[in-house]
Amino acid sequence: MARKSMREEIVEAAVDQFHTKGFSAAGVKDITDAAGVPKGSFYNHFASKEALGVVALERYGASRRLRELAAVDVAPLARLREHFEFLRDEITDYGFTRGCLFGNFGTEVVDHSDGIRAAVDGSLSAWMGLIGQAIAEAQRDGAIRTELDPPTLARFVVNAWEGAVIGVRVGRSQDCFDAFFEVVFGTLLAGPVHQDGEPAGV
Repeated sequence: MARKSMREEIVEAAVDQFHTKGFSAAGVKDITDAAGVPKGSFYNHFASKEALGVVALERYGASRRLRELAAVDVAPLARLREHFEFLRDEITDYGFTRGCLFGNFGTEVVDHSDGIRAAVDGSLSAWMGLIGQAIAEAQRDGAIRTELDPPTLARFVVNAWEGAVIGVRVGRSQDCFDAFFEVVFGTLLAGPVHQDGEPAGV
């Protein structure tokens, strides 16, 4: 198997270093050491650490299984739940560390870098857009009550998720994830109800 390009090795190392240490604490030398390449080679591929941060966000986003949110062969609510279960399980497997790179950069870097702020904003907007589309599909299928605005609900769900991620990292427990799933999928994205308060179809 051919060796990955030096640029590819730097990008992969950067995602891991940024995710583990944070943007500020992960220096260029940390990244090139982790990639196994000379530090001097960094600037042959990237104008700055900020430029690498933008690429790292893109690479991280590509690993979020976002395409599965648009998979028409799976019911929209099942798609949404499976998506957040994947994200939950990944963070749980890391021992409630690392969190979400979008959220990490959003709290650490965006006040100091317009380039990274724009990249985080674009990443979150794309994510919310796919969630909103799945919610709209579920409404058309009659699985979610229709008075909820899909883009607004998608924004709330993502914000609730990012808050839950902070909570599990602080508490080192799954309690905030459990609350997220209970409220989002047990209430917000629950099916329509009859006038007597019973779920539709009961």
